[in-house]
Amino acid sequence: MSVHTSSGRLTVPVIGLTGGIASGKSTVAGLFLALGIDIIDTDHLAHLITGPGGAAIPAIIEVFGEDFVEVHGALDRARMRADVFKIPEHRKQLENIMHPLIREAVEHKIAQARSSYVMVVVPLLYESLFFRERVDRILVVDCQEETQQLRALQRQGISPEILDGIIQAQASRTERLSIADDVIQNDGDLDALTEQVGAVDRRYRDLFAF
Repeated sequence: MSVHTSSGRLTVPVIGLTGGIASGKSTVAGLFLALGIDIIDTDHLAHLITGPGGAAIPAIIEVFGEDFVEVHGALDRARMRADVFKIPEHRKQLENIMHPLIREAVEHKIAQARSSYVMVVVPLLYESLFFRERVDRILVVDCQEETQQLRALQRQGISPEILDGIIQAQASRTERLSIADDVIQNDGDLDALTEQVGAVDRRYRDLFAF
């Protein structure tokens, strides 16, 4: 069993859950949550720190200007999304603001975890050296590319152009699978998905039993 230490104290084993846009990460995470596993969603944390009064807002205003913040004090996500996919330098600037704050929040929540292992949902895990080194195992949610694109286009507010930009900015399916310790296939059958999650959960509980 591989676990990390913090100040000499053993911490809960950490699983990194990742997958491309619309692969079904949230659905899979929800199934693990139903089995009693603590879930830490980095997208949710990102929304918190860019919400009204969020920790990232002062730096966002300083770097990008007040036009990128809505009247109630939250990040204008649609405007920022369009901007960073057009200007790679702006995307890097945003990451430099967001990533340290997200990592800090994740570590705080890992320290509070009480389940047999904790699962951290990281959409861009392949691209993040920090999270690839921080987790004990990597679980990839995989699906056919045609299924992924259809699901994504059905989401409100995502155009084909934005979707193409998101996919190009993410690791490829082959790259994600290359770092996987475990894979869950999600092409639309909820019963099959639930069965896979149950099998992986049992494997992890056995692996990390002590």
